Amino acid sequence: MKSLRERAVEGLQVGDRFAIVRFFSDDDIRQFAQISRDYNPIHFDERYAKLRSFKAPIAHGLLTASLLTEIGGQIGWLATGMSFVFKRPVYAGDQITCNWLIADIDDRGHAKAEVRITNAEGMTVMEATTSGLLPGIEERECLKKMLSEGDPTNGAANPMN
Repeated sequence: MKSLRERAVEGLQVGDRFAIVRFFSDDDIRQFAQISRDYNPIHFDERYAKLRSFKAPIAHGLLTASLLTEIGGQIGWLATGMSFVFKRPVYAGDQITCNWLIADIDDRGHAKAEVRITNAEGMTVMEATTSGLLPGIEERECLKKMLSEGDPTNGAANPMN
């Protein structure tokens, strides 16, 4: 099976679909809080989360939304806009699947994608749209060369980096 980046090298088309599955741990949530400086108690305190009608602290919405940037980064998508609608909470340890569909590409390589993130039960936890610029011929050639070199800067392909 080809990687997302290998598929991007071949050129992206309307109708192309990408999917990734992730689990966010308590440590991922803590690290995201450190980077984002979002220490809302909804993410850390069970009492507070229950007052907001959640069964436990929830993952940051933008941590969940980061799955868009994981796919976008792998395919060389230069984002120009993103819009999110958060439908259900994501808890530490939940399996979530990000499904990305390229819905439109204009003649200048500007594209739109529709994204749906679901939990293990198949319920939508987030809907999103993103717009961006696809890699052109020169960028695809650069990606191809990077792949031939083992893609050393790609932390998703090389998790030990």
